[in-house]
Amino acid sequence: MSNVGDWNEAADELNAIVASFDEGEVSVDDLFAKLERATSIIEALEERLTATKARVDELAPRIAKVANGE
Repeated sequence: MSNVGDWNEAADELNAIVASFDEGEVSVDDLFAKLERATSIIEALEERLTATKARVDELAPRIAKVANGE
């Protein structure tokens, strides 16, 4: 996984990159670097979502047993 902070930090950084595009603040020289960083952040967040979903899927049957009094 690429070097990103926690979820909120990564999302904030991604939002800042998008905002810089929206505001026209990105020079041609910085465009590729920002796109590459945004891609890395998105991939890292997708990996976290996939891992979290797998963990939730593991826990769901256990939670259902507790909820059903088993």
